[in-house]
Amino acid sequence: MQTILNSTRGLSVLFNLNWDRILYVLTCIVALCAGAWVGTLGIF
Repeated sequence: MQTILNSTRGLSVLFNLNWDRILYVLTCIVALCAGAWVGTLGIF
Protein backbone atom coordinates (compact mmCIF):
# COMPACT_ATOMS: atom_id res chain seq x y z
CA MET A 1 0.00 0.00 0.00
CA GLN A 2 2.85 2.36 0.81
CA THR A 3 4.40 1.77 -2.62
CA ILE A 4 1.13 2.66 -4.34
CA LEU A 5 0.84 5.87 -2.33
CA ASN A 6 4.43 6.83 -3.08
CA SER A 7 4.07 6.19 -6.81
CA THR A 8 0.86 8.21 -7.09
CA ARG A 9 2.48 11.03 -5.14
CA GLY A 10 5.46 10.87 -7.49
CA LEU A 11 3.21 11.00 -10.54
CA SER A 12 1.37 13.94 -9.05
CA VAL A 13 4.61 15.86 -8.52
CA LEU A 14 5.80 14.98 -12.03
CA PHE A 15 2.52 16.14 -13.54
CA ASN A 16 2.57 19.39 -11.54
CA LEU A 17 6.08 20.17 -12.74
CA ASN A 18 5.47 19.35 -16.40
CA TRP A 19 1.81 20.23 -17.01
CA ASP A 20 2.72 23.00 -19.46
CA ARG A 21 4.87 20.67 -21.54
CA ILE A 22 2.13 18.04 -21.60
CA LEU A 23 -0.38 20.69 -22.66
CA TYR A 24 1.98 21.87 -25.41
CA VAL A 25 2.38 18.35 -26.82
CA LEU A 26 -1.37 17.70 -26.69
CA THR A 27 -2.07 21.02 -28.43
CA CYS A 28 0.38 20.13 -31.21
CA ILE A 29 -1.25 16.72 -31.68
CA VAL A 30 -4.74 18.23 -31.84
CA ALA A 31 -3.57 20.88 -34.33
CA LEU A 32 -1.95 18.24 -36.56
CA CYS A 33 -5.09 16.10 -36.48
CA ALA A 34 -7.29 19.11 -37.27
CA GLY A 35 -5.02 20.07 -40.17
CA ALA A 36 -5.11 16.53 -41.54
CA TRP A 37 -8.90 16.47 -41.27
CA VAL A 38 -9.26 19.81 -43.07
CA GLY A 39 -6.83 18.56 -45.71
CA THR A 40 -9.03 15.53 -46.44
CA LEU A 41 -12.09 17.70 -47.05
CA GLY A 42 -10.73 18.87 -50.40
CA ILE A 43 -12.14 22.39 -50.03
CA PHE A 44 -8.88 24.22 -50.63
